[in-house]
Amino acid sequence: MVCLPMANPYLGVEHLTKVYERGQVLALRDLSFTVEKGEFLVVIGLSGSGKSTLLRCINRLIEPTKGKIWLDGVEVTRLSQARMRRVRRKIGMIFQQFNLVDRSTAIANVLTGRLGYLPGWRALLGWFPEEDREKALASLERVGLRDKAYVRVDQLSGGQRQRVGIARALMQEPELLLADEPVSALDPATSHSIMQYLEQMNKEDGVTVIASLHFLSLARRYGTRIIALKDGQLVFDGSPQAIDNVKFKEIYGEDAEEVEVR
Repeated sequence: MVCLPMANPYLGVEHLTKVYERGQVLALRDLSFTVEKGEFLVVIGLSGSGKSTLLRCINRLIEPTKGKIWLDGVEVTRLSQARMRRVRRKIGMIFQQFNLVDRSTAIANVLTGRLGYLPGWRALLGWFPEEDREKALASLERVGLRDKAYVRVDQLSGGQRQRVGIARALMQEPELLLADEPVSALDPATSHSIMQYLEQMNKEDGVTVIASLHFLSLARRYGTRIIALKDGQLVFDGSPQAIDNVKFKEIYGEDAEEVEVR
């Protein structure tokens, strides 16, 4: 395992490239940037710009084609799968389509956030210690769903399901949270509610957050910094206030109109 000097940033992405479908689709193109610990970084761009691919490369749910990713001084792109599973304990992930087990209860889904900490046989049997169950109830209470703990998640609304996903991430006690389009399927009011929980984790728990979003208004409201992707390339890196009309059109295209609907 290769380590970076302590002076280096918390997360470093170096010349990251991802090619799909036998070289026919170039999703990420020589992408490089860094993230400091405690930042709330928002990644924006059109559908197909590479946002989801980037997040999944960071925790190696997708393997990069080229390039390096450093996390807290460790080059994660060189780790074995066994070592990577241990690193993922501290990387929470929130998905666009929730990624929950629909026929299971909210608390059963939340408890899966502790699987990486259990011995293999316990994880296989789903045998969680009582302290984990208490922690799961506390996580559900934190997102306002304590009363839904024993309700199947397929009986919950979209916003409630995403809050179950946040509670599951809380169970990991993450240092880094990756949120892949966490509000794209939600209405504006619910979107802000979900983003406020992520903001709370960032400010109160010190969790570094990287969230991909479509809407610039949400990015400006919650991000401490924004990067923008277009055709897999970095086209903007700066403060939320620095995106003017010219830069907006560079990111979204000349025919795009900025609509602050969220």
